[in-house]
Amino acid sequence: MKHANVAFFVPMVGCPHRCSFCDQNSITGERGIPTPEEIDKTLKKAARERHGFSEKTEIAFFGGSFTMIPRELMISLLAPAKKWIDRKAFSGIRISTRPDAIDEEVLAVLKEYGVTSIELGAQSCNNEVLFKNGRGHSFEDTQKASELIKEAGFSLGLQMMTGMPGSTKQDDMLTAARFAALKPDTMRIYPALVLKNTLMEEWYKNGEYVPQTVEEAAAQCAELLDVFELYKIRVIRLGLHAEESLEENLVAGPYHPAFRELCESVRFRKKIAPMLIKLPKGSYVLKVSPSDVSKCTGQHRCNIEHWQSLGYDMKIVPEKSLNPGDFEVMLAGM
Repeated sequence: MKHANVAFFVPMVGCPHRCSFCDQNSITGERGIPTPEEIDKTLKKAARERHGFSEKTEIAFFGGSFTMIPRELMISLLAPAKKWIDRKAFSGIRISTRPDAIDEEVLAVLKEYGVTSIELGAQSCNNEVLFKNGRGHSFEDTQKASELIKEAGFSLGLQMMTGMPGSTKQDDMLTAARFAALKPDTMRIYPALVLKNTLMEEWYKNGEYVPQTVEEAAAQCAELLDVFELYKIRVIRLGLHAEESLEENLVAGPYHPAFRELCESVRFRKKIAPMLIKLPKGSYVLKVSPSDVSKCTGQHRCNIEHWQSLGYDMKIVPEKSLNPGDFEVMLAGM
């Protein structure tokens, strides 16, 4: 069974920072905080639809700074969620927050109200990049918060952003390595996007910032997937969700509604490249696990066309005996 979330968006009410990529007015004003009654009603409906029990479904409070909202309000939102956790309708509660909004006191409250997973919007390990983008926290804050979260028995998730203003590819690769060293259970990777009404938009329009292209971001994130796979850390999200509001507010940057599939296609192409250069040009059958057929083919057959441009006519065939990531190549007609 696939993992799923019943998610609630909690605006960053009272957040003292304005990050370069954040439209503060939009986040705090356009989407209201759900009421405890709305949360209870939504969870009741979700529990009925899932027959009242699921080992793989979490209740999630997203928005970036859950532990910075007023404590009484935070508890009022957690209380109805805990009721459905106690009824074993869901597997746990996941929240996202800032590295500098974690301490032993708040962790005790989260534990009391059934929270099981905490994600930190850490973004980068480079303190100069964090400062330039108005994050208001340091990498040392991320290290300390990660240690406290794991010691308290929570599942730790980290979020990083590639291509931020002031950051280089080397910075992003170092961030991946240093985040992996913190041993999170999960990662989310978000290429930086230029949105309306943000500092990043100002920098973009006056030429101070050039965002990554889709191709550049996909190539880099394919490498990041390799890093986290090496450390056996699950990347549970790659790229922002495709939403109408996002597309309406997008100014520039590497957005694609199926960004992860693009990255997986790049990974497969790179994996096969060393083998291809040893083969004479011609027609071949490429066998892969059924789950890898779309990754191997690529978005709009981009991998097929790439190999054709090199002189290799590849026919992709699903093979149930192969594990995901494995492949076999043979001459066509054999």
